Amino acid sequence: MRRGRRRPPATTQGTLPPEGSAAALGRRHTLALRQWPITLVLVVAAAGLLATWAGSFRLGLIAVGAALLLGALLRLGLPDVGLLAVRSRFTDVTLMFLLGGAIVLLTLVAQPDPWLRVPALENIGRLIGHPMR
Repeated sequence: MRRGRRRPPATTQGTLPPEGSAAALGRRHTLALRQWPITLVLVVAAAGLLATWAGSFRLGLIAVGAALLLGALLRLGLPDVGLLAVRSRFTDVTLMFLLGGAIVLLTLVAQPDPWLRVPALENIGRLIGHPMR
């Protein structure tokens, strides 16, 4: 056996945190301020859920989708985002952008009286087996 070469362990010893998972601010701040990126995203999402609960489903769901899009932009633009970093930067940004964009798009084309008309999505209810009235 050569000297200086190690065999990899048979079992995983631990995992590394995702890149950019360090707190956005130093230890002298409270947890909510240190983790301000995810705090901001959660506040926007909570405001959207409250608006939906209060009866304005379109504005509420647009706010929820906007919260995901905001999270994608923060993850893309900031070097350290704390708890907002879950996987690799590419995966986090891609998933948040796709899910946020889908929520906003589907909210804009929701019946009745859609705010955005997309001919391909006009009869989406019939395509999935639910007759539209």
